Amino acid sequence: MQEIIDLFLPLSDSKYGDFTVKLTPGLKREKVIGVRVPQIRQIAKKIAGTTIVSSFLSELPHVYYEENILHSILITECKNFNECVSLIECFMPYIDNWAVCDIITPKVFRKNKETLICKIKEWILSEETYTCRLGIKFLMNFFLDAGFKEEYLSYPSKIDRDDYYVNMMIAWFYATALAKQYNSTLPYLVNNILPIWVHNKAIQKGVESFRLDSQQKEYIKRLKRAR
Repeated sequence: MQEIIDLFLPLSDSKYGDFTVKLTPGLKREKVIGVRVPQIRQIAKKIAGTTIVSSFLSELPHVYYEENILHSILITECKNFNECVSLIECFMPYIDNWAVCDIITPKVFRKNKETLICKIKEWILSEETYTCRLGIKFLMNFFLDAGFKEEYLSYPSKIDRDDYYVNMMIAWFYATALAKQYNSTLPYLVNNILPIWVHNKAIQKGVESFRLDSQQKEYIKRLKRAR
């Protein structure tokens, strides 16, 4: 959308654009303007409540990476649960990198967990990388604290995919679960329920976390499996 692109262009930083491409495999340099995320957030605040937002969200696919980041930020700020889910599902086919995926964290989801968990179980079964990854991310974001149920830990363990970006999110999920629900999560490592790569990556992330104590870290280190 040209109105949005015109807001990005004065903020373009070529070196930052190069850096963004290095961090985001598969992203083409010509699709990156080179605008930092805090600046994109400021643009989101600037256009909030205007007719530009609805027009922009309906015009898919976008041309530039920054447009997709802005789209994710605007979804995150949506205050109506059903509208937010609809926006996400319309956008899912166009999410093509981890950065655009992972920035989506709608606050409204915290108040609608019963309905959300049904959508999550649907999304994590998707063959589309970032639909599946987003579902796991939402499970991690919203279901490991208040209202936690042990059954939630089983959902990602049933995903069997040779997909780096899905498996990395599964590992991240279990590392976070160790930090928040240590005793419930530990059996997934003790009993070797996860694929070896995911198992070892979850341990690595757990050891790197500031949220596990030294005793917990030493114990999970001993659970690492040989490839």
